[in-house]
Amino acid sequence: MKSIVQDRYGPAPEDVLRLAEIDKPTIQRDEVLVRVHAASVDRGTWHVMAGLPYPIRLAGFGLRRPKSPNPGRSLAGTVEAVGAGVTGFKPGDEVFGISSGSFAEYARVRTDKLAPKPANLSFGQAAAVPISGPTALQAVRDHGRVQAGQKVLIVGASGGVGTFAVQIAKAYGGEVTGVCSTAKADAVRAIGADHVIDYTREDFADGQQRYDVMLDIGGNRRLSHLRRALTPAGRLVIVGGETDGPWLGGIDRQLRAHLLSPFVGQKLGTFVASENAEDLLTLRELIESGKIAPAVDRTYPLSEVAAAIRYMLDGQTRGKLVITI
Repeated sequence: MKSIVQDRYGPAPEDVLRLAEIDKPTIQRDEVLVRVHAASVDRGTWHVMAGLPYPIRLAGFGLRRPKSPNPGRSLAGTVEAVGAGVTGFKPGDEVFGISSGSFAEYARVRTDKLAPKPANLSFGQAAAVPISGPTALQAVRDHGRVQAGQKVLIVGASGGVGTFAVQIAKAYGGEVTGVCSTAKADAVRAIGADHVIDYTREDFADGQQRYDVMLDIGGNRRLSHLRRALTPAGRLVIVGGETDGPWLGGIDRQLRAHLLSPFVGQKLGTFVASENAEDLLTLRELIESGKIAPAVDRTYPLSEVAAAIRYMLDGQTRGKLVITI
C-alpha cells in the first residue's frame, strides 16, 4: 500500500516525510483494518513528527526515532477486516476514529478508538473530527464545565480545536466570544460565535469584560494576563501550548497554572485529552443533530501531507486540513 513514512524526527515536514510503498498492517484480535478514505492534520501531527517538545518521546512515541513511521492519527474510512475478538464492527461499515499511521491507504484501529461515521458527513469531513473534536469536547464539558448562560472566551477560536470548541460551547448554552486574527474573524462568526475579538487590534483582558470560562488553545500569553479576563471564580483551561523551547514547549505554563490554582479563587488548569470511542459517539450525536459541524479549510492528496503540515505551521489555517486518499 501507499503510505507516508519517516525514519527520523525533524521539525521540517519536507525533510522527514516521504511517500513509499509498504506492507498492509496486520491487525490484532481487538483491532479493525480500515481502508482509509481521508485523514486530517492537527498541531499534534507536527509534534509527533518532530518529536518536540522532548517529553513527547517519553510518552511512547519513540525516544531516538519515531516508534510509528507515520505521524497521521485521525481517519475516516471503511472497515476492510476485523480481528477475531471484534463484535461491534463488520466489513463495509463506514467509520471514523483515531489510529497510528492514518496517512496511508490502510490503517489498523483499536475498537475503543473507533465509532460509526456521522451519516451526514463525507469521509473528508468526518476525518476532521477525531483528535480535535474530542479535545474540544473535553475542554468545554469536563474541564471548563460550561453551563447555559455562562460567558465563554475561546482564545485561538479559528484553529482545529477552536472551531469545535466554539460550536460545542454554544451547544452547551454558553455565550461565546472567539479570539482570532483579522483575517479569520469572519470564519469564526460563521461557525456561531456571538462575539469576535481581533487580537491584533484589541486586548481581550483590558478589563471591559470578564468571562466565566476561558479556553486558551495553543496560546503563549502569561497567566497573569489571562486571569485579568476571568471572573473572580472563573475557570481557565489551557489546551496545549506553543511557547518556544525543545524541553518544555509550553508545558511550563501549564505546570505553573496547576501550582497557582490552589492559592487563588479562580480555577486554573490543563489536561491531557483522552482518546475514546464514547466521546466520538457524543460528537456523532451533536453532528447528526446539526449542533456542530467540522470546519474544513483545505484538502490535500496523500502525496502532499508535508505541504499540508507546512501550511498549518505558517499559521494560515481556518479550521481543519484534510488529506484525501
